[in-house]
Amino acid sequence: MDLSVPTVDYSDYTNRQLVAIPLGLLAAALVILAVATVVTGTPVELGMEFTGGAEIQIQTDDSPEEIEASFDEPVEGVTQVGSPTSNTYIVEFQSQNYEDLDDLVTQAEDAGYDVQQQGERSASFASDSQSQAVLGLAIAFAGMAALVFLMFRTFVPSIAVVASAFSDIMIPLALMRLFNIELTLGTVAALLMLIGYSVDSDLLLNNHILRRHGDFYTSTFRAMRTGVTMTVTSISAMIVMTVVASLFGIPLLPEVGLVLTFGLLADLMNTYLLNVSLLRYYKYEAIAK
Repeated sequence: MDLSVPTVDYSDYTNRQLVAIPLGLLAAALVILAVATVVTGTPVELGMEFTGGAEIQIQTDDSPEEIEASFDEPVEGVTQVGSPTSNTYIVEFQSQNYEDLDDLVTQAEDAGYDVQQQGERSASFASDSQSQAVLGLAIAFAGMAALVFLMFRTFVPSIAVVASAFSDIMIPLALMRLFNIELTLGTVAALLMLIGYSVDSDLLLNNHILRRHGDFYTSTFRAMRTGVTMTVTSISAMIVMTVVASLFGIPLLPEVGLVLTFGLLADLMNTYLLNVSLLRYYKYEAIAK
C-alpha cells in the first residue's frame, strides 16, 4: 500500500465546498440514527450485554440455519468460534424470548448437539450495564471537549476539534445500524478509542497551524504528512485484524475492527476537510475581523 501523502491544493476550494461532504454525511448519519430510534426504540441494535439473555456454546456439523430451526424459541444469533473446522458455535437468545436456560440446554441436547458451555445475563444487570456504557461515553466526550477548550481558549479552533470528534462517533454508529453491528462492551470500547484518536489527529493539525511557524497551507501539509500516514497505517491494521479474526472465528474482534475502521475513515474526512475549513476561516476571516 502506498502511504505517501499527496499534496492537496486547498486554495482551489472554498470553505463551503470543504465542509459540504463531512456535514452532509453527518446529517445523513443523524437521520439514520433518529429514524432507527423512532422505529426500534434504540439508535443501534443492542447486544446481549445490554439487553440480557442466554448463550449456549455447542459443537455440531449442522449449519447456522439448521441450528436456529432446532430451538422452539427465537434465536438471536449463531456465531461460529474457533477455526472453521472446529464446528463450534455460540447460540444467543434475548431474555424476552425464553423462560428457562435449562430448557434451552435440553433442546440443544435433544437435537444431538454437544453442549460445551452455557451462561446467562439478567435483564436488570444488562440495563445497568447499558446505563454505565452511555454515561461513560458522555463523560469521555464532555471531558475531551472541556480539555480542548482549556487548551486553545478560542471558540473556532476548539469547536473544530469537538465537531470532528462528534462526527467521528455519529458516522460509525449509523454504519453500525446499517450493517447490523450490535452495541456491545467491545464496540463501546472502540467508540471510546475513536474519541481519543480523533482528538489526537485534530490536535496535531491545530498545533501545526496555530502554534508553529509557516503559512497556513505549508503547516497543513506538514500535519497531513504525519496524520494521514498514521491514520492509514491504523486503518490497515484494523482491516487485517478484522479479516484474521473473522477467519479464525474470534468473537468480538471483527465487530471492533469494523467500528474502528469506520471511525478512522470518518476521521480522515473530518480532520482534513471539516477541521481545515474551520481553521482557515478562523485564520483568514475571523481574526481579520
